[in-house]
Amino acid sequence: MIKFAIAQNDENQRLDKFLKKYLKNASLSHVYKLIRKDVKLNGKRAKPSSLLSLGDELAIYISEEDEKNFKSAREDPKQKRQFRIAYEDENIIIVDKPFGLLTHGTSSEKKKTLANQVISYLVEKGEYDPSEKAFSPAPVGRLDRNTTGLVVFGKNSTALKNLNMMVRERNCIRKYYLTIAAGEISKDLLLKGALSKDPDENRVSVQGSSGTGGKQIETAAKVIEKAAKYTLLEVELLTGRTHQIRAHLAHAGHPVIGDAKYGDVRVNREVAAKYGLTTHILHAERLLFEKMPPYFEYLTGLEACAALPREFGRIKSMIFDQC
Repeated sequence: MIKFAIAQNDENQRLDKFLKKYLKNASLSHVYKLIRKDVKLNGKRAKPSSLLSLGDELAIYISEEDEKNFKSAREDPKQKRQFRIAYEDENIIIVDKPFGLLTHGTSSEKKKTLANQVISYLVEKGEYDPSEKAFSPAPVGRLDRNTTGLVVFGKNSTALKNLNMMVRERNCIRKYYLTIAAGEISKDLLLKGALSKDPDENRVSVQGSSGTGGKQIETAAKVIEKAAKYTLLEVELLTGRTHQIRAHLAHAGHPVIGDAKYGDVRVNREVAAKYGLTTHILHAERLLFEKMPPYFEYLTGLEACAALPREFGRIKSMIFDQC
């Protein structure tokens, strides 16, 4: 039998959702079977929908060996730190992700990720105990492997829930990116459309603003600097969807330079030959916190920034400083 008390980061969750996180290798049907036969909450049978409270005693009538088999092994928290910290308090940490680092793990790369590095940092600070049952600090949203810049993490369960709520409401945190697009853009852009995703190909497609399929997207692009063939843009995500900036600019006829997935083959060949650029160039430069809800009211007015990466700066100088 496994018995423990519910900690602060695990409270206010449904019993079934908690157990699915805790026993990660167990199927959902097996979780429900355990709840029916082998789980007691404060000494009594409980429903899958029962909410857990701080200090509740949970007993799971399985062996320690079964528990070990059901639980995914924790990733080694000792990770070399590659990120820089843009802002941190007791609830959140905003970090600057470098080029080439995954935000989350994948089937091919599980250990070397931004999430594991942030967890390792918080363990070393004594702000997170990796033995906690079902919670671990996590990012709100993600950046692609080769996109650099700011990522927000919730350091405790209450902060993470509030951050996810704010992302859904879309009017609390404004997100600004820098990129270099193909073509000389003469005026600022306000792009609207509908985005559809192909999960098998990890690729999205954009239809015009009158499109009925997919999810509605909106992207604002401000012209910062122009050259003969390229434009430096500050892009604000008015909605946040997978690959939105890259796909939306490509649909508008101004793809991000170096973008193998959505870009222009001719343009990519040219920037590779002239500037040595072989991947897309996109940087999450700035976050502005506005209209914050009560839990995060103290963050209202905060602006977090990430300096331009060296490679982005090199490409920018070669294109625009020579004009």
